[in-house]
Amino acid sequence: MNLNRRDFMRFSASAAALTLLPLSGCARALRTQASPRVVVIGGGYAGATAAKYLRMWSAGAVEVIVIEPNPSFISCPLSNLVLGGSKTLADLTFGYDGLQQHGIQRVQDTVTAVDPLARKLQLTRGELRYDKLVIAPGVDFIYDSLPMLDSAEASQQVPHAWKAGPQTVLLQQQLAAMPDGGVFVMSVPKAPYRCPPGPYERVCQVASYFSQHKPKAKIIVLDANPEITSKKALFTKVWAEMYAGMIDYRPNSQLTEVDVAAREVKTEFETVSADVLNVIPPQRAGKVAQLVGAANVDKRWCEVDFLSYASKVVPDTYIVGDSVSAALPKSAHMATSQARVCASAILATLAGQQPDPQPVFANTCYSFVNARMAMHVAHVYRYDQHKKIMLPAEGGGVSAQPSEQEGQYAYSWAQNIWSDVLT
Repeated sequence: MNLNRRDFMRFSASAAALTLLPLSGCARALRTQASPRVVVIGGGYAGATAAKYLRMWSAGAVEVIVIEPNPSFISCPLSNLVLGGSKTLADLTFGYDGLQQHGIQRVQDTVTAVDPLARKLQLTRGELRYDKLVIAPGVDFIYDSLPMLDSAEASQQVPHAWKAGPQTVLLQQQLAAMPDGGVFVMSVPKAPYRCPPGPYERVCQVASYFSQHKPKAKIIVLDANPEITSKKALFTKVWAEMYAGMIDYRPNSQLTEVDVAAREVKTEFETVSADVLNVIPPQRAGKVAQLVGAANVDKRWCEVDFLSYASKVVPDTYIVGDSVSAALPKSAHMATSQARVCASAILATLAGQQPDPQPVFANTCYSFVNARMAMHVAHVYRYDQHKKIMLPAEGGGVSAQPSEQEGQYAYSWAQNIWSDVLT
């Protein structure tokens, strides 16, 4: 069953309305208590959404504080378009004023220690107590097998650009400076990692830029996975038809060594030289999740109760976004969906009620193949009471092919999610 845009928007609106229904009782109950304090660590898609809905759905009865070291919100979705030349980083950068208008307090600082028993955080400039803690730290990078990349100097020569920001601009500048006829080499880590189709969208955006400005350039993709991990048929067709002869895709090509100065990489099978080298490292839960001891799955990801997103190992602590261990895509849309379920569950718990026993949400992920054309994958997820996890349900689907109409939908999706998260 395919989920078209109209059906998806109708489902999303209905799901939002259903989620709102039980919370009026929670707000009344909370007003009879001293204001509980919820601290949210991380101001990205997951953290900002959790903070906003905690404040809104409690009708201001809960004190909400967001700790985020960065002064601005920078969107990872659409950041590959900076490499393609159709967007700038400024187009994807937003302030936090909208959250503050909801009465959310924002602390620009870094958490250095967490005491979950005392419910206390240590920051670089003081300490902070909480009643409930939400951790939304995104991802951190693993350099155990490639320690030569773990330095500020290496990141300037071989940027990963997997967190939108200065490295995105740096990689774009390196591509612009590359000679026509040069070689761009990109490595893809083994799944799971943030944004499954993201590396392959990046290939499209770099190919789009090359086709306009450096038509003799080549792209080599060294993928540690046995095949393209998301939208395989669509990406394969786009590369063959839109960028014929430019992209050399090599599966089962995990990096074993990187010569940063020479921009040369080795796999089990070969040595590959690049004019511009983009290594996307393996990933794990963000540093705060590691700090508090919540990354208990393979020492990488965080096990949670999917009815509330409460940590299975740390009391009074909830985890949302890319750090969660789940057989689900690590996407911005998914992060905001988890954050709403989490916010609802926290408010229910504070009011002495049980969380929704059957949460449901949808996830949509768009990938741009050039500046105007995009394609999507969408799914509806429901809680499975036997497996105790969110699983794909009926509904959803994948684009038949990329189109400019889907590109318009993708830009509208971005505007809508930015508005929902930040205003």
